[in-house]
Amino acid sequence: MFDQPSDTPSAIEGVEGEYHTVTTKKDLDALVKKLKKVKLIAVDTETTHIRPMWASLAGVSVSIESGVGYYIPTRAPKGDTHLDEETVVNALRPILEDPTIEKVGQNIKYDQIIFHNCGITLAGVVPIATKSMAGDTMIASYVLDASRSSHSMDALSLAFLERNPISIKDLIGTGKNQKRFDEVALSLAGPYAAEDADITLQLNDKLAPMIHAEPELEQLYREIEMPLVDVLAQLEINGVVVDKAELNNQEQRLQKRIDELVEEINTESKNSIARTFDLNSPKQLSEALFNKPDDEVEGLGIKPIKKTKTGYSTNAEVLEKLAQDPEIETPIPSLILEYRQLTKLVSTYLKSLAEDIHPDTGRIHASFNQTVAATGRLSSSDPNLQNIPIRTDIGREIRKAFVAHEGHQLITADYSQIELRILAHLSDDPALIEAFHAGEDIHQAVAAQINEVPLDQVTSEQRSGAKMVNFGIVYGVTPWGLARRLNIGNNEAAEIIDNYKARFANITSFLDECVHFAREHGYVKTMLGRRRPIRDIDDRNPQRKALAERMAINSVVQGSAADLIKLAMIDLHELIREAKPDEPLEGTKMILQIHDELVFETPYDHAKRAKDLIVERMEAAMELKVPLQVDAHVSSNWYDGK
Repeated sequence: MFDQPSDTPSAIEGVEGEYHTVTTKKDLDALVKKLKKVKLIAVDTETTHIRPMWASLAGVSVSIESGVGYYIPTRAPKGDTHLDEETVVNALRPILEDPTIEKVGQNIKYDQIIFHNCGITLAGVVPIATKSMAGDTMIASYVLDASRSSHSMDALSLAFLERNPISIKDLIGTGKNQKRFDEVALSLAGPYAAEDADITLQLNDKLAPMIHAEPELEQLYREIEMPLVDVLAQLEINGVVVDKAELNNQEQRLQKRIDELVEEINTESKNSIARTFDLNSPKQLSEALFNKPDDEVEGLGIKPIKKTKTGYSTNAEVLEKLAQDPEIETPIPSLILEYRQLTKLVSTYLKSLAEDIHPDTGRIHASFNQTVAATGRLSSSDPNLQNIPIRTDIGREIRKAFVAHEGHQLITADYSQIELRILAHLSDDPALIEAFHAGEDIHQAVAAQINEVPLDQVTSEQRSGAKMVNFGIVYGVTPWGLARRLNIGNNEAAEIIDNYKARFANITSFLDECVHFAREHGYVKTMLGRRRPIRDIDDRNPQRKALAERMAINSVVQGSAADLIKLAMIDLHELIREAKPDEPLEGTKMILQIHDELVFETPYDHAKRAKDLIVERMEAAMELKVPLQVDAHVSSNWYDGK
């Protein structure tokens, strides 16, 4: 029983276990009988696509004993015998949906989505008690050491098992010749897939006890990170409706302006240096701006600002300075800045977002990643929705294409100044706490304190300075950095920072405590016990040491803010799932998480009630010494939600 197919090599390089490919109903029934008797199953899926919402199931692998794995294919090359998907799904469903049989995976959110699309609700993944072995080895690694360069199975296998698994690249190749997994012969696919499940089980045997040995980390893993897997899986399944026509309209409008810019730049170039240049070539632009008029390649003779290894820089910072210099008459720097901005919007966002719309759902189903940012914040990929520009009007307009489904509206709910509120709580600074409780404009209130003027006499320049320090203090803002942002002298910037530290002494003490804790323990931790190792805190190199000190401070504050929004997401996910008919969140979907902002899609009729409840729950997600504030709006598209 469970013999390898006759054409399976006896020893594929890198395979060190007893691996079986299950291709008959008899063998599947025998395996299911085994699975019903165990307490923990390592589970993995193989599919036809890296994005779960675009993928079809190619097979399921399981392991219940170290060194042993089983692969049950549902798709394979012509000529390879295998069971059909319906048979496999029906046989495994009772086990996979049984919450009393614990499951562990590596990036199990992916598998959860695949199973969902096959009609299976995966259960038993979230540890419900201390010492539980259920979970996710990728998440466990992240909780233990968020600074690890990779939490992939291959990296963890090498680090903890001293074993190099079969590489997926060896099976499917790369580039133009890359195969889908279901195009790989079962003689190769079977051992690879079974090994994945086996290694996941072995990794869990190593990592779970390490988690359990640290009660604070165990609680973080069990109550925050693992419940969040289910939240994010549903978030990705929900997706967000994107209006392709709106994207196309914006693209056409911007392309018209891009064509005008090309014409303007070429005309100006011909008039000033009697030639044109490639607008997309930094080298040719540098020559046009900085070469002298009598050089072999004629230029405008502008004094260069920044030298690089290959010439003179024409980055955005340089072009902005040139555009603002009243002595430079040519409009080329400002025109190139606009050209670059618009071409990036078209290529990086408008075109690619249109390609990311799922043909069946009309939605974009981005991935939300737990194990990328070392601070604990979530990141987004495929596509990265967190990078959609918001600093310029023309960039923000992209959000107009993100719309509510027919009969629904969007609710955007954004934590206001969350990191400053976390800072006030952690530092216990009375002046900052008082300002928040008074409901004052926090930047104006801080400006009044550091400039020793009444609140109503604060100038816009003073408020801008206070705002920059408020946002920059946890990132280790320097006089030089502040001076550059405010376009003032270094001495004036240093005075603003010194006055800030004098008026908010508790903040300065807190920042020092973060650095001291990192130096003493080798890590810092957030309000919920999330840890981040801080290396180089005593490095002889002053730059590396300063960077480590800034990282120590930032990780505590930003990490605590990440903990907060995760708590809110878990709470709201449960409320949505349990909502009964005519309750405010009935039919509501959480569809986006962007930094400190959550976006929901809710039926039109009770959007107002849903918004009020969402605000109430988000503001109650964590108890601080200052009130949490959530700004929320109901709208038909994401742009109007601000």
